[in-house]
This record gives sequence, C-alpha cells and structure tokens, in this order.
Amino acid sequence: MSAVRLHAPGGLEALAIERVEIPQVGAGEALVRVHSAAITRDELEWPLERLPAIPSYELSGEIAALASDVSDLAVGDAVWALTGFDRDGAAAEYVVVPASLLAPRPRTLGHVESAGVPLAGLTAWQGLFDHGRLRKRERVLIHGATGGVGHFATQLARWRGAYVIGTSSSEAAVEDALALGADEAVDRSAVRFEEAVEAVDLVFDTVGGEVLARSAALLRGGGRIVSVAEEPPPALAEKAEVTYFVVEPSREQLVELARLVDDGTVRPAIDSVFPLAEARSAFERSMMPGKRGKVVLRIGDERHSAR
Repeated sequence: MSAVRLHAPGGLEALAIERVEIPQVGAGEALVRVHSAAITRDELEWPLERLPAIPSYELSGEIAALASDVSDLAVGDAVWALTGFDRDGAAAEYVVVPASLLAPRPRTLGHVESAGVPLAGLTAWQGLFDHGRLRKRERVLIHGATGGVGHFATQLARWRGAYVIGTSSSEAAVEDALALGADEAVDRSAVRFEEAVEAVDLVFDTVGGEVLARSAALLRGGGRIVSVAEEPPPALAEKAEVTYFVVEPSREQLVELARLVDDGTVRPAIDSVFPLAEARSAFERSMMPGKRGKVVLRIGDERHSAR
C-alpha cells in the first residue's frame, strides 16, 4: 500500500510517500481502508520514539478485515475514529485500529468531512464536559472560538445550554463565532477581553500564553480553567482550579458526536483537501496561520463509500 512516513521529527523534508506492507490485524483489531485522514498542526513532533512512523490519527473509512474475536462490527461498515498516538496513524491506504475505538461515521457527512471531526470534536467534548463539568446556564469563555477545536467547543457549549462567549484574533472571526452559536464574541486584537467580558464559570482555552494567564481574573467563585494549548503556569493554579489534558480516543463519545452531526447541531469546518501524494503540502498548510478548519488528506475513492 501507499503510505506517508515520517523519518525524522518535525520537518516536512522528512516526509516521504512510500510503498509498505499492508498491516495485519491482531486480536481485537480491525483493518480499515482509509478514505480520508485529517492532520494536526504539530503532530510531526509526536512520534519521536518509533520512527519511521505514519502520521495522522483521525480517519474515516470502511472496515476491510476483522480479527476473529471482533463480533460487533462487520466488513464493509463505514466507520470513523481517533486512533491511539502510540501506533502508526492513518495517512495510508490501510490502517489497523483497535476495534473498540471504531464508531459508525455520521450518515450526513462524506468521508472528507467526517475525518475532520474526531480529534478536535473529542477534545472539545472532553474539555467542556469531562474536565470542565460545564452545566446548563453556566457562562463559558472559549478562547479561539472559531479554531479547529474551538469551533466544536462553541457549538457543543451552546447545545449544552450554556451562555457562550467566544474570543478570536480578528474582527472577521467574531462574526464566525456568532454564527456558530456564541452569545457574545470579542476580538482579542482590538480589546482586552477581561475588560469586555463579565465573570464566567468556565474558561476553555485553545490559545495559551498570555491569554491563558490573564483568564483567571474573569472567574466566578468555584470557576474552572481547562486548557488544551499548554500546561497552565503554577501561579494560575493558586488562583483557580486548572486542568491541562491530552485528548483520548472514545467510541462512546464519537457515537454521540455522530448523532449531533446528523441532527444538525454540530458541523465541521474543512480548510482544504489534498491527495495522499501531496501530503507534504498538506502538512505545510496545517502549519500556516489563518486556517478555517481542518486540513484533510483524501486517500480512497469517495464514489465507493461504505454502507
């Protein structure tokens, strides 16, 4: 099969399209024919201890083969997943995935759009609900409300019934945040957000740096800060309950996200689509500022979608 392989950490020049053996399934696993795989800006820095490595950890495709001990899936099923970060990813024609991580993909999306959901959608879900414990009628401030993770967080927080305030780095993105369902939106490049926003119960941060450090001033008593951008500074932990986390795969949460996609509550944003042969250009695009959604590799033929 054809696959993208990274031979040294971090550099685009270390990416190559190569012919490799199709992986074989082991106990509890499925072989997935990949139709599309999405990429994340900094993921070429991740697999430092297992090079050469195939990148991309979110996929949409169809099951091509199953281990004999897997009974709740069938060959031909259309699935999506966030795979584990400790194994080869999905920037290839086939990938082996633990069957327990595979979920039926949304009926209303094609493979390209479906591939753009798992990592960012699960990050938003886990940050808001698992770590942030967001409840109905609470006030939540989302930094980077129109970014890859932020645009899902904005939609999910609105669905939960919270009062949603989004920040962005441009005036144009303010309008985008309001269109996603934010009740208020602030351009951080024009005003100091802590002077423009009233107190909140939860800050969900996808930006880090000074924006994260200044957020504690906005918390009500019992307020929480959750960041996916960086470990909060120790001084911040003295002022509030703070959490930094790395997303984990979850079939159950992908099932819920698919339901929300199919009923129109949540929609993904796709910035650009590249064929597998142009993977280096795709990763270069993922590192550029000003993207509007995920960068996706188209690998399989959408005309031959699974059932």
